[in-house]
Amino acid sequence: MSQLQTGDPAPQFTLPNQDGVKIKLSDFKGKKNVVLYFYPKDMTPGCTQEACDFTANKNKISKKDTVILGVSMDSPERHQKFIAKHQINFDLLSDESAEVCQAYDAYQMKNMYGKKFMGIVRSTFIIDKKGKLTHVFPKVKVKDHVEEVLAALAEIK
Repeated sequence: MSQLQTGDPAPQFTLPNQDGVKIKLSDFKGKKNVVLYFYPKDMTPGCTQEACDFTANKNKISKKDTVILGVSMDSPERHQKFIAKHQINFDLLSDESAEVCQAYDAYQMKNMYGKKFMGIVRSTFIIDKKGKLTHVFPKVKVKDHVEEVLAALAEIK
């Protein structure tokens, strides 16, 4: 599968959020930009930090006419616990089949402590109101990532 590029149409999806409500990318077309970020697992240190960073900056992101959507393979129930524990203020989507993760090339072979396995590679995509990718951040490092996203959002007309 080839890597998604800036300017490509964002792959469409419909996924349940933490409450089991189906969220479609097309729901935002013509209305909002979307920060779509993929992360490995609820309740882990890096993923918690990333979610808390987005939560802390939600107002700045919202001012850019943008919604935040986090995606992992965790269940909606686990997302509910994660949201409650860390007061996360945006939707977390459940991609238990990894289909959407694969469509965005965020589901890849990983190597941890010499063990190879398939998993989510932390990645962020900014999708404009027309449904096009304006920014692609593969293999994201959590530290300062929200600042990168805010800088990218400032470039969207």
